[in-house]
Amino acid sequence: MSQQMQYQPVPEGTPGMPTPGHQAARNGLGVSALVLGIIGALSGIPMILFWLAGPLGLLSLIFGFVGLGRVKKGQATNKGVALTGTILGALAMILAIVGIIVTVFAVNKAVDEINKRVNGAQAQPKDGSKADKPYGPGDAATYPDKGLEVSVAKLSPYTVGEIASGHTAGNKAYKVTVQIKNSGKAAFNPALTQIKAKTGADGRKAEQIIDGTIGVGFDGSIAPGATATVDVAFDAPPTAKELDVEVAPDIDLQGVHWKLPTS
Repeated sequence: MSQQMQYQPVPEGTPGMPTPGHQAARNGLGVSALVLGIIGALSGIPMILFWLAGPLGLLSLIFGFVGLGRVKKGQATNKGVALTGTILGALAMILAIVGIIVTVFAVNKAVDEINKRVNGAQAQPKDGSKADKPYGPGDAATYPDKGLEVSVAKLSPYTVGEIASGHTAGNKAYKVTVQIKNSGKAAFNPALTQIKAKTGADGRKAEQIIDGTIGVGFDGSIAPGATATVDVAFDAPPTAKELDVEVAPDIDLQGVHWKLPTS
């Protein structure tokens, strides 16, 4: 009596699913590293997006290293993808660091420019001494950024005309001579030059005298290499020992004070 051999068919796996006993490749982190690295590197190019490039680059580095670790253990098969993602992640972080440096530098420069415009550029003594020393008759103050040099001569008595404003009977009048030299490469317009004076220990304002004879300010522009001079007069009590004369050549330049003895 013959016997037939019966064979049980081997079960087949579902299409697209790993067969029993075979583990699927864990390539997800390598792919993530590549995607994040590409986005991070592209974000770092404009530099202003350093805040985005940095975190994406860091994540890309982490995912890339973990992905390479899985490749080494035989758990993943996309070594090239993970390695490329790691490299792009490192590039994104470098670009982010450069972006931070450039942005900080640009912000600091912008703040300095704003402070200069708000506070005005500070003058320096022409003789190279400290900027905080008091200026006396004949001393010159320079504005290197503008190429300007300002000087004020010693006071001289002034005889007020018959018709004048700013003069009080019994007070004395003094003439102040202000000179501006333009050493820059462009013409300078001194129309906005301010010349003020104070007197006494309490810093009381000295009125400017206008009588139709003495100048009230600069006129016209100062060509490169040229010099302009103007005379103004101030009213002061007969007991005043000195005038504190302040000259600001422009609205964005700090004024400089000259201490001028009246005798």
